[in-house]
This record gives sequence, structure tokens and C-alpha cells, in this order.
Amino acid sequence: MITTHETKITKAPSGSKLIVTRSFDAPLEWVWKAWTESSSLDNWWAPRPWKTETISMEFKEGGQWLYSMNGPEGERIWCKVDFRAIVPQKKLSVISVFCDEHGNTIADAPRMNWLTEFRSEDTGTAISVEITFDNEADLEKIVAGGFKEGFTMALANLDEFLGQTQL
Repeated sequence: MITTHETKITKAPSGSKLIVTRSFDAPLEWVWKAWTESSSLDNWWAPRPWKTETISMEFKEGGQWLYSMNGPEGERIWCKVDFRAIVPQKKLSVISVFCDEHGNTIADAPRMNWLTEFRSEDTGTAISVEITFDNEADLEKIVAGGFKEGFTMALANLDEFLGQTQL
């Protein structure tokens, strides 16, 4: 049976940061792999009915993940993630931005600085994600585009994925 935990998303008092917390009923090693391997990310990262497709991924500090989120009507949203700092099974720091299919940043796309921390618990794994924006207007643009709903759905997909596989 899959237990779905609540995703909590709050806006920090600074106005330019979102804080996401979530628990999973799976070992830290599984959650880390699901978050850092393209074959796993493609199974859960996009909110349904969208699907993630990795174009390329070099998971190392200084590396990059280029992917698209593909919609049911043939839509494609391109994103790139630059890996800044990696502490295995503890912390992941990245910069994420919307781009074109070649990885060229879209001029007015907000830049998102993600710091994801992973913590083992008695019942599984907890994550904390801080997403910092250059300013409050950029944060509001991402929220207006459905970030909270979409990321909540994606994390529920991760619950399901972890319940169906042993990484």
C-alpha cells in the first residue's frame, strides 16, 4: 500500500523563497537515486498527464540535466538544471531555468536556485527544498504558472514510483 504524505509549500518572509517539505516511506538510498538518476526522474518528475524526457544528464558538480516535460497535446516545456554542489544522500544544490531544446536560457525565464536536503527518519526519508529566486516577482511568476500544484503532483508520483520499485 502506498502512503501519500502531505507536501507543504510555504513562502519565506523574504518573499523570494519557497520552502517545500515532504516525507516518503522509503529508504534514503531509494529517494536519493530517484532524485538523481535520469531513468528514475523520467518516471515521476512531471505532474500527470505530463511526462519527463531526459535529453542528457551528467550528474556531477558542474554537470547539467537537459529535459523536456511533454504534455498530452504534444506540448513541450524545456528545462535545464546545472548541478552546483552534490553531497551524496545529504544535499543537492542546483540552478534550474526554462530553456529551448538546445539548453539556451529563455530571456525572461526566472532562475531558480534549489537546495534539496535529504534526511533519513525512522519511517523513511524526509526532504526539504528551498527554492530561491532573484526577486519576489520571479517567485510569483512561477507560482502563477502552477508550480505549487505541479510539484505537489510530481511528489505524489514519486510516492507511487517508490512503492512500485526497489532502487
